Amino acid sequence: MTNKKVIAVFGATGAQGRSVARAILESKTFAVRALTRDATQPKAQVLRDLGAEVVKGDLNDEASVEAALKDAYGAFVVTNFWDHFSKEKEVCQGKLVADVAKRLGLKHVVYSGLENVKRLTGGKLEVEHFDGKGEVEEYFWSIGVPMTSIRLAAYFENFLTIWKPVKASDGDYYTLALPMGDIPMDGISAADVGAVTSSIFNSPAEFLGKAVGLSAEALTVQQYADVLSKSLGKEVRDAKITLEAYEKLGFPGAKEMADMFRFYHMKPERDVKLTHRLNPKVKSFSQFISENQGALMGI
Repeated sequence: MTNKKVIAVFGATGAQGRSVARAILESKTFAVRALTRDATQPKAQVLRDLGAEVVKGDLNDEASVEAALKDAYGAFVVTNFWDHFSKEKEVCQGKLVADVAKRLGLKHVVYSGLENVKRLTGGKLEVEHFDGKGEVEEYFWSIGVPMTSIRLAAYFENFLTIWKPVKASDGDYYTLALPMGDIPMDGISAADVGAVTSSIFNSPAEFLGKAVGLSAEALTVQQYADVLSKSLGKEVRDAKITLEAYEKLGFPGAKEMADMFRFYHMKPERDVKLTHRLNPKVKSFSQFISENQGALMGI
């Protein structure tokens, strides 16, 4: 193990990071330095048992980031806007990693990025949890860090939580309230990001300096509803909610999420074919739901 090049994996106990750490360990090409805020938690111990070096890492602390990246060949970097709801904080974290990666001469960073929607739409749309990542992407490349950005489609996991079907008030059926009309929406399970990222680290010549859009498949809201109906044995319908009505739902971030769906209407580039090439076992929505039925049993 000591002879292998080291990849530092940030957020190694989170959804994306855990998937990446496990996939890299399974591929046996690189050693893994798993970074997490709490190196004593059970998820960290699991990674240790699989052969990772587990280290406490803090994206807000330059000395911590420097220690995490010391002598590393590469890094997987993911930041979490929803930890603090601050675009500025997310940009600071990303730029800190970029600066340290540049100074230490890392050979390949895979960054979990997204488009800078505000810039792309001339300020018409603002999706802070995209825009900050877009700024960081641009910064990595502008200072000359060898970086690949992966831009994930909507998480299938959202259908188990914030997009879970809701019981209709006027009948014995459920509704799915996503304001996409008849436009297909790309999706992927966070658990499938690992194998894709591992493949990218194994093919630097093909992917350095590029942004790669990831998607398992693109379905309309009605198609997502049909899969849920079949799997749950309960009728699920497209609520046919408009963007304007969605924006007025009043939950924290409703305007931001509405603007995200407006951006999805513009069909950002997500490459289903390439995603399947990089991870031949990537799960369809139907497979994902059948494996996670337990999480929906309460509906």
